[in-house]
Amino acid sequence: MDLEKNTSQILENVAQATQQVNRSEKSVEVIAVTKYVDSSTAKKLIKAGIHHIGENRVDKFLDKYQALQDEHVIWHLIGTLQRRKVKDVINYVDYFHALDSVKLAQEINKRAEHIIKCFLQVNISKEASKHGFTVEEIDTILPELEKLEKIQIVGLMTMAPFEADEAELNAIFQQANQLQKRLQRKQLPNMPFTDLSMGMSRDYAIAIANGSTFVRIGTAFFK
Repeated sequence: MDLEKNTSQILENVAQATQQVNRSEKSVEVIAVTKYVDSSTAKKLIKAGIHHIGENRVDKFLDKYQALQDEHVIWHLIGTLQRRKVKDVINYVDYFHALDSVKLAQEINKRAEHIIKCFLQVNISKEASKHGFTVEEIDTILPELEKLEKIQIVGLMTMAPFEADEAELNAIFQQANQLQKRLQRKQLPNMPFTDLSMGMSRDYAIAIANGSTFVRIGTAFFK
C-alpha cells in the first residue's frame, strides 16, 4: 500500500473528471473513508494532503477524532446514526451525510451545540437494503426540517447499487442532481441544497460528471 501514490492518483483522477465536464477542480472535495484503517494510517493521509475524513460508525469516529485532534481535519459522519447515539457524537461532526428521518433530525437539533451541516439521504434506486427518503417523500418533510435551527441541509446524499453498470450509475446520479437543483431553487432559509454527496471508489468519476461535490473514497486509498 503506497498512500502517497494512491492519494496523488485519486486527486489526479478527480482533476481529470472535473475538467471533462468543465468544472473547477476545487468544486469537488475528496473524503477519505478510513473505517478499515487505524488512526496512524489516517494521519499519513492527512500528511499527504487529505483533510476531509469520513467514518461510518460512531465508535470508530470517536477513536479517530481523539487520536487526530491536533490535526487539521474536517470530520464527516457518513453512516447510519441511531438516535440514542446522537448525543455521543454530533458535536464533533462537521458534516453528517445520512440524515434519513425527521425524528433523527429533531434529535440532532436537540443535542447540537453548533449548526450541523447535513445531507438528506435519498434512496434514488429504491433498494430495500438502503436507508433514506424516497424522492416522493422529500417535499413533504421540508416543513418539519425548516423548524430546526441547529440543522443546515446543505444537500443530498445517495448511493448506487453495487452491481449497477455505467448507464444505471449515470441515471441514478443524474436524478439526484436534478432533485438537488430543484430543491435549491426553493431558496429555503436553512436549506441551501448546494451540494451532492455521491460517488465512491468505483464510481466517483461518473458521480463528478453528474455534479457531485463530495466523493467518499475508501478502498482506492488503501489498495
